[in-house]
Amino acid sequence: MALKERITEDMKTAMRAAEKERLGTVRLLLAAIKQREVDERITLDDAQVLAVIDKMIKQRREAITQFESGGRSDLVAKESAEVGVLQGYLPTQLTAAEIDALIAEAIAATGAASIKDMGKVMGFVRPKAQGRADMGALSARIKQKLG
Repeated sequence: MALKERITEDMKTAMRAAEKERLGTVRLLLAAIKQREVDERITLDDAQVLAVIDKMIKQRREAITQFESGGRSDLVAKESAEVGVLQGYLPTQLTAAEIDALIAEAIAATGAASIKDMGKVMGFVRPKAQGRADMGALSARIKQKLG
């Protein structure tokens, strides 16, 4: 089953079970997917749906930081719950050893020697790690290896 179909089925299940919070998050996700499909006039595949989910998780985490600094624990809890629901659609996360192996493979394949080759390495690693690792942390790790 495609990821988008699974999300739609989860929406129906949440409706039947009267899970308001989960239903709201799933509907937001489906709306974001549909918006991107309409804007770009395409049908999203699983990798593109994962990119949408990643973006939504990143937005929620930034909001959590803002709400924590503003002392809004009620909104922090709401955003955290949404992150939890969204993370349920991500594939299993890569371990530190798997990330290091992937970076080493990318450096060997691209012949990267310095920080100037960062773009080549990221271009090689990104499709394999999309949705399975935090891209910011991955980028920092690549800089550390190349620098």
